[in-house]
Amino acid sequence: MLFMNFNSEGADSFKSKYREVADQYKGQGISFLMGDLDASQGAFQYFGLKESQVPLIIIQTTDGQKYLKPNLEADQIAPWMKEYKEGKIQPFKKSEPIPEENNEPVKVVVAESFQDMVFKSGKNVLLEFYAPWCGHCKKLAPILDEVAVSYQNDADVVIAKFDATANDIPGDTFDVQGFPSVYFRSASGKIVAYEGDRTKEDIIKFIEKNRDKSVQDVEESVKDESSAKDEL
Repeated sequence: MLFMNFNSEGADSFKSKYREVADQYKGQGISFLMGDLDASQGAFQYFGLKESQVPLIIIQTTDGQKYLKPNLEADQIAPWMKEYKEGKIQPFKKSEPIPEENNEPVKVVVAESFQDMVFKSGKNVLLEFYAPWCGHCKKLAPILDEVAVSYQNDADVVIAKFDATANDIPGDTFDVQGFPSVYFRSASGKIVAYEGDRTKEDIIKFIEKNRDKSVQDVEESVKDESSAKDEL
């Protein structure tokens, strides 16, 4: 998809170069589309694009991967497409900026921080996928705040939220069909969807049932077992 201002200087040259590339890749499973900036605001919001990036090309594959070339020049279309076909382009990830401060009880996760805060944290993470306009999400928010406060002194548990409208979801791991969707990932990597009642008590029970013990808890458990054997 090529997005540009059709009324801008050099627009005809862009369109011509783009059509040449489209002809070059005809029959190779790629559909070439063009969109005028003024008529494409919905698409920009969906892809997480900015008007300052125009002219731009974005490719979305059948498995949901996206590839982006912003601030494009007409002569760059063909070589960039060649690099894409050769697998030399890294996927584009829609993400909000990583917060400079993340001090609230419920931590903010964005696409760019997902790996570090969820997959590589070594912690038990309860993660809500939400949409800002979702009424059920707004009702759940203060309950998650209470749950997070309950775990403020537990370094092994993180309560977090992820705006699924402003960030790309790792679709190969989490199946988010509606909002809110709540998942729990244990420190060892076990992922469980939360489908219980949306109360503080039920969420905490769920966390305690599925969490992994901390290293300290394991060591204390081993010591207790050793003491019991010594007494015997």
